[in-house]
Amino acid sequence: MTKHFHGALNRMALITALLVAGVLYFWADFIAIAIANIWLNGVIIGTSLFGIGLCFVLMFELLPEYKWLHGFTSGRRGMTLPPHLLRPVAQMLSSRPKRISASTLNGFMEMILLRFEDSRESVRYITNTLIFLGLLGTFWGLILTVGGFAELIGNLNFSDENVLQSMQAGLSRPLAGMTTAFTSSLLGLGGSLIVGFLGLQVQTAQNMIYHELEDYLASHTHVSATDAAAQILPKIDLVTRELTKSVQSLEQTISGI
Repeated sequence: MTKHFHGALNRMALITALLVAGVLYFWADFIAIAIANIWLNGVIIGTSLFGIGLCFVLMFELLPEYKWLHGFTSGRRGMTLPPHLLRPVAQMLSSRPKRISASTLNGFMEMILLRFEDSRESVRYITNTLIFLGLLGTFWGLILTVGGFAELIGNLNFSDENVLQSMQAGLSRPLAGMTTAFTSSLLGLGGSLIVGFLGLQVQTAQNMIYHELEDYLASHTHVSATDAAAQILPKIDLVTRELTKSVQSLEQTISGI
């Protein structure tokens, strides 16, 4: 488990380092893209940085959870309880029972799964926000472009021999709108891709903890009589319904004769 956990963290560090290296290498182009629409693109860049930082925070928050799980499965006692995600389960398992029921195992796993999903909601929201901001910039740029062309055509005097020079001078606003559309789309989709990848690594690390605890608890789970009855009763009910249908069909056949 340690190998896979550090592998996810190393992938996060690698993609972040590549991102920083790419920005530094293409610094002039990056600045030109950012100032195409400094307000919208600034918001997109800031949201992307916040999402990247949040993913690293979520990853490092898993370290106490992992340490507790490693100590618990190793049989060590007197461990500090994990801070958030596994804390309720850790409190219920503090007595370290030799066996738990299957229903208890399912309850533990559902509780942990819901906590893991809740912790990733912010990352998913940031990813969707970046896509929305990119689309917002696209439509904003298209509006500026269409409005610029409409204003340009409306102000042209085609009887003037200098109409081409006037047209060339008036193209700055439509082209600025296209620049806004393309740059915001590029930054929004790129930011969502980076944050989404980092969020995927966080989910991978959480799944490792989830499956490790599930495997350990499953090896200490017994199926009680109540659990066995709960599994058998639906099958008995199905057989009873099929038998009832067969009897009714036989009665109809006999009555027809």
